[in-house]
Amino acid sequence: MNHYLYRQDWTAVLQLLNQSLHAEEMVCSMSTQLFHIPAAANIKGNAEMHNHLVPASYHRVTAAGSALRLRNGETHASIIQTLTSCVNNALRQDQEVMKGLRIMRDNAPNPFRSTIEIVIRWQQQAEQSLTSAKQLLTQMVFETQDQYQSQ
Repeated sequence: MNHYLYRQDWTAVLQLLNQSLHAEEMVCSMSTQLFHIPAAANIKGNAEMHNHLVPASYHRVTAAGSALRLRNGETHASIIQTLTSCVNNALRQDQEVMKGLRIMRDNAPNPFRSTIEIVIRWQQQAEQSLTSAKQLLTQMVFETQDQYQSQ
């Protein structure tokens, strides 16, 4: 087993995941709020979008928790497997979230379209930060494997 991977600094990955989580908080808060406004409660796509937003959020929370554990010194391979799996699963769910948000925007009454555009921008931020975390994870694992093979 290559223990170098576990000794890496996980702070940057954790920061990116926390940025993604913050953006996801805004997506969840704003899109759920629409259910509680009578004129927006039944916007086409919102309920279906939430079917993907909830698991996307779960995977983000789990990925961030895994990165925190690694940053704090835990070293079990299954933590890294959990982290990478959850990042990938969240990104897959994000694709459906974005489809749902576009359906919502296209079907929303005019007063709510600008709100949904803001939600879309938050979702884009959530995805961008998560994609950056995935790229960093890939680089860390690749560099570790490369160093291990050259020894």
